[in-house]
Amino acid sequence: MKGGIRMKTKMKTTIRALITVNLLVVIVFVAATAMGQDKSADNMQIVLEKIRADKKLLVAENMQLTQSEAKGFWPIYERYQEELFLLRTRTINLIKDYADAFDNMTDDKAKKLLGEYMTIETLGLKLRKAYLPKFRKVLSPVKTARYYQIENKIQAALYYELAQNIPLMKAAEK
Repeated sequence: MKGGIRMKTKMKTTIRALITVNLLVVIVFVAATAMGQDKSADNMQIVLEKIRADKKLLVAENMQLTQSEAKGFWPIYERYQEELFLLRTRTINLIKDYADAFDNMTDDKAKKLLGEYMTIETLGLKLRKAYLPKFRKVLSPVKTARYYQIENKIQAALYYELAQNIPLMKAAEK
């Protein structure tokens, strides 16, 4: 039982670190976009590579793959992460658009932002569904579910951190 508790604590700590770094990426991305500096973009690339490596380490530690499973899993994982990264980039752009419009929000802008949010969520579900049979081909049902749990925990923690740091839209005055 102690091993399970230790693993839970270690996973929570690692997820917290990933979330912190993810938020740093959002800040660096927004700052780099706002300033248009190449150096900030280079720094962001370094941070992104660190996040990917840390996440991969977290997944590896928690999946406990056999050599045979690992051979099939990691190439699929890498392709999935590339597509997931594109969705997260859209999310960062959505947050930036929200921040830009925050003080002067219009009904039209609110509709566009909500539409983009719904599109991102829909694409995320489609992506998870599209990769499910691919992961099932190389992993047992239990390990496939475990991987999706890990991804879900990371995403939930990221959304939680974002929710804490993104203010509610101002209510329209009547």
